[in-house]
Amino acid sequence: MKILLLKDKIGVLQQFTMLLELVLFLVAAALSWRLLSGKLRRNFVPVPSSTSLLHSHATSFGFKEVSEEQKSQMVGHVFDSVASKYDLMNDIMSAGLHRLWKDRLASKLNPFPGIKHIDMAGGTGDVAFRILDAINRIKSWPMHQLHDDLLEEAQIYVCDINPNMLDVGKKRAMERGFGEDKSLLWLEEDAEALHFGDISMDSYTIACGIRNVTHMEKALAEAYRVLNLGGRFLCLELTRMEIPVIKELYDFYSFTVVPAVGKLVTGDRDSYQYLVESIRSFPPQETFASMLAEAGFKKVEFENLLGGVVAIHSGLKL
Repeated sequence: MKILLLKDKIGVLQQFTMLLELVLFLVAAALSWRLLSGKLRRNFVPVPSSTSLLHSHATSFGFKEVSEEQKSQMVGHVFDSVASKYDLMNDIMSAGLHRLWKDRLASKLNPFPGIKHIDMAGGTGDVAFRILDAINRIKSWPMHQLHDDLLEEAQIYVCDINPNMLDVGKKRAMERGFGEDKSLLWLEEDAEALHFGDISMDSYTIACGIRNVTHMEKALAEAYRVLNLGGRFLCLELTRMEIPVIKELYDFYSFTVVPAVGKLVTGDRDSYQYLVESIRSFPPQETFASMLAEAGFKKVEFENLLGGVVAIHSGLKL
């Protein structure tokens, strides 16, 4: 009976937290619009045509159809441009809620001392730092509570295809006192062709990065390949808001306010226009869950946050 009551309380708390996050997000949208209302013209962004079919050597860059080679170069240019202000823009655009979403991602991972983990597209270190903090909290427990095999040094591989994002992450690691921590390993890696052996990692995370790869199916196959049996895949990604009325406000905020604030803060509107378009081009939650299953993952599930603005997908290699 006590357990059931506790579960009920936790469920109510989760619903309240989601509602609070939604209110904060909408407040941020309203404040941003008020700040920019004197400087913006209303823009309507065309929705990509459902009849526009990509052939085998084409892919999408936001709402544009480009060649595979062009997408890699264009995405690289986007993150070269936004790297130095990436986390600041995340704070502004989400009213700081991206921190809570990444906290949730790290808590679902449940990391442990000695873990071998890949954080893909993790250049600025946001997720890796949370994982390391969680491990250090466990290591601070009285020694008699830890098994000897949990005292090994963790290996957290912070991987990103963009060296500028990695440079930002290394600088932030120094500022946080992690500069000399041997658990953090910074590597320039392509999610579609990882330089890790088969069955070599305990877990894999990717936050707000999978939608930027040219071939998502290749990135998922690589994640599956490097994971140990029992290894866990977790993906946090901005997705589609489907709540009526709020969806229209969210779309207006995304396509009008976000690029304008991007230009105001970083001097680059186009990169943020791409980022919001790439979110709308990302598959719906159910479709992406099916892609995980097709890649071989079992027990695939997803959790919507903030009414579906963000989703965390998970799967196991069994």
